Amino acid sequence: MPKGTGEGAGIRVALVASEFNYDVTMPMLERAKEEVDFLGASLGPVVKTPGVYDIPIAVKALFARRDVDAVVTLGAVIEGETQHDEVVMHQAARRLLDLSVEHGKPLGLGISGPGETRLQAQDRIENAANAVRAAVKMARRLREIEGAR
Repeated sequence: MPKGTGEGAGIRVALVASEFNYDVTMPMLERAKEEVDFLGASLGPVVKTPGVYDIPIAVKALFARRDVDAVVTLGAVIEGETQHDEVVMHQAARRLLDLSVEHGKPLGLGISGPGETRLQAQDRIENAANAVRAAVKMARRLREIEGAR
């Protein structure tokens, strides 16, 4: 498919990936980039954060940019010996949803966990593509709604 003619034509997608659990998140980042290209969308800024808990502040800055139509977040919250993974995931997911609604821009949630093992996280790398598809589709739908005014 020629660039700029797919479902994502005219949509600029930023990616935010956690560096924590790098062996899982960097393949997720590469898979997300491939999907942006496959859909014919444009790749916006790519930001790496220390961990999933740090992702919302990067998303807030990206949503404030006029040249970003959607953001996809990538990370793996792997279960530890405490319930820290649940706290991290629940707080990050809640804030990310709030930011999406506040800014009126779609957010693809490509963060797996909590409560998963490293092997389960590796099995979910492909979910990065699902998050890109969801964000692009929602960006399209929002444009349709705005065009109907």
